[in-house]
Amino acid sequence: MFSFNFNPMQTFQSQYRCYSASMFPGADRKDVERGGKIIMPPSALEQLTRLNIMYPMVFKVANPINSRYTHCGVLEFIADEGKVYLPYWMMRYLFLGEGDILEIRSAMLPVATFSRFQPQSVDFLDITNPKAVLENCLRGFACLTAGDIIAIEYNDKVYELCVLETKPGPAVTIIECDMNVSLLFHSTAILYDKAQFEL
Repeated sequence: MFSFNFNPMQTFQSQYRCYSASMFPGADRKDVERGGKIIMPPSALEQLTRLNIMYPMVFKVANPINSRYTHCGVLEFIADEGKVYLPYWMMRYLFLGEGDILEIRSAMLPVATFSRFQPQSVDFLDITNPKAVLENCLRGFACLTAGDIIAIEYNDKVYELCVLETKPGPAVTIIECDMNVSLLFHSTAILYDKAQFEL
């Protein structure tokens, strides 16, 4: 008789009260606002470690009321127990208010090869080198999800961009990857050379 040791991939799943980064006690956490990563409590790290969740750690975060979701990375595990802190753009996109319930589940995403963005304001055209600005700002993100309206900051101004498309899937990780980036201004697409993201 044969015996097989089968260890199915374990999943982290929990619910927290969510707050915008501006509500974080103590130090001003502008680093949270400048990307797509969240702050979670220490108990989450303990549980993730026990489950042997693979690195890089990425998560699907969802509003249980409307099932709207996106994906994110984690910046630190220093939040008060039962709380997580999100960038404001993420709370806005998920239609979450301060103290609302957020569902978090570990995810495995393919590595990005391509992404297309559409600036939501013509002001983005005024930037001298939008390619360099976008590439630099994306270093604060761990993953991208098609349909998201993300926010990046440059020269003390916030610009919103819609993630129109990601390949090879509708959600991708951009950690340590070579990714072609396309910017769509109305009907004109500007395709940039492959950019390296080593976060």
